[in-house]
Amino acid sequence: MRSLCNRSEKGDDELEKRDADSGDSKPDNDQPKEARYAGNPSATSGPSEESTVYMALWGFRAGDTDELSFEAGDRFLIVKRGGDWWTAGKLDVSGRVLATGVVPHNYLERAESFTTQPWFFGKMNRIECHSHLLTSQNRDGAFLVRFSETDNVGQVLSVKEKNKAKHFKIYHSNNEFYLRKSCQFSSLLELVQHYQTHPLSSLGTLGKPCVRRKPKQQDLSHTTVDKWELPKEDFTLEEKLGSGFFADVYRGLWKNQTNVAIKILKNHDSLNQKNFQLEVEALKKLRHHQLISLFAICTSSTPYYIITEYMEKGNLQDFLRSQEGSTLDTELLTDMAFQVADGMTFLEQSNSIHRDLAARNVLVSEGYLCKVADFGLARFIKEPIYVSNDKKIPYKWTAPEAIQYGRFSNKSDVWSFGILLYEIYSYGATPYPGMNKKEALEETKRGYRMPAPSKCPPRIYQIMQSCWREQPEDRPSFKSLKAQLQECIT
Repeated sequence: MRSLCNRSEKGDDELEKRDADSGDSKPDNDQPKEARYAGNPSATSGPSEESTVYMALWGFRAGDTDELSFEAGDRFLIVKRGGDWWTAGKLDVSGRVLATGVVPHNYLERAESFTTQPWFFGKMNRIECHSHLLTSQNRDGAFLVRFSETDNVGQVLSVKEKNKAKHFKIYHSNNEFYLRKSCQFSSLLELVQHYQTHPLSSLGTLGKPCVRRKPKQQDLSHTTVDKWELPKEDFTLEEKLGSGFFADVYRGLWKNQTNVAIKILKNHDSLNQKNFQLEVEALKKLRHHQLISLFAICTSSTPYYIITEYMEKGNLQDFLRSQEGSTLDTELLTDMAFQVADGMTFLEQSNSIHRDLAARNVLVSEGYLCKVADFGLARFIKEPIYVSNDKKIPYKWTAPEAIQYGRFSNKSDVWSFGILLYEIYSYGATPYPGMNKKEALEETKRGYRMPAPSKCPPRIYQIMQSCWREQPEDRPSFKSLKAQLQECIT
């Protein structure tokens, strides 16, 4: 290995401070993965697209007759690109096409150059990085190399240590790669190999490459993309996950192969089936990486089912109260708050309100990935304010104007987000401790606001207070809240 490295170097590797790319950009599902490496010659050079070979990073089991099952490591030529599902030909060892079918494109990666290294993850923001690196499958020292989504940051080495991620900017100058000028290498591969045998700052040597988290499918199958009504017989109920006023929730299986969450509605008598289907059809189009994917409904017979994606760690309220959740530091808590704000920003821009935003309605999966749930049980609206006479509302989470006058809006959701921030930084504590719901409402009308949780950073508490301004128009938008939380992460 050729390197320009001073073995007696002193001082820490420069911790990347500018990596504020915590999920600000939206994923483009219509963009081929190779386009993610634009601007990086080593990642884009190679054969023409017609002859580019792709490799499967995970196995996939077909859910429909024209889909193609495959194993991790199988190789493909792409026949047709479009949306989340591509048509591809599976290759044998000699390069012949064995079979052709529809495959999920996010299970594939270009099989060329250093992009085939197990530690290379392509263009990725901090939230996505954490969702891979901080899973239980990775031990301390697990690492990955990624391209930051923050302008002028470039390549980043991210390493797991004590359930946290450390980020190091990789400099590239005069054809040399380095974390410090005193230790330079002729290639990215050489840099990684060096720190696998030499200490990296106080972290020790790099361990095993990060285990890639298998991506969640956006739909049950490519044939269900434009469907919202599916036969109940396709679903099998497994263990019960929880019970609420309106529904019971189970983990289930679709066609005995895909994990899903099944919400079984308790009161279907007052539900207009046609209107409900039209609402679900609209809600199914609300696709965002921080919103729970709504897969389908089953309304041909009672009780009605609502089918959504399954999140392994359950709801955020219970998770924060668990042994694992109670050990999270404020950086990870802020990451989680940012993810919720990101999802709510999308709902805000889509003219949709939630009406029940709370930690119990945010779900968590491996790597502390958070998604807003149950927005489908609110209303999809065209107007900025929706008037409701529904008295079955969560008083301690709901804005005063929504309780008193039934005026729900994005700004009443912002009030609820402030309560959600209190839940996050108090590790799942119930808001307005020591007060019942009526006392909490009366005190709030008199101007009372909850004090900051003991471990809440001052800047976060300022954001929290801004959500609780008396006049809805004085509260920030979710777009503004998202930007403020991103600054806190920076």
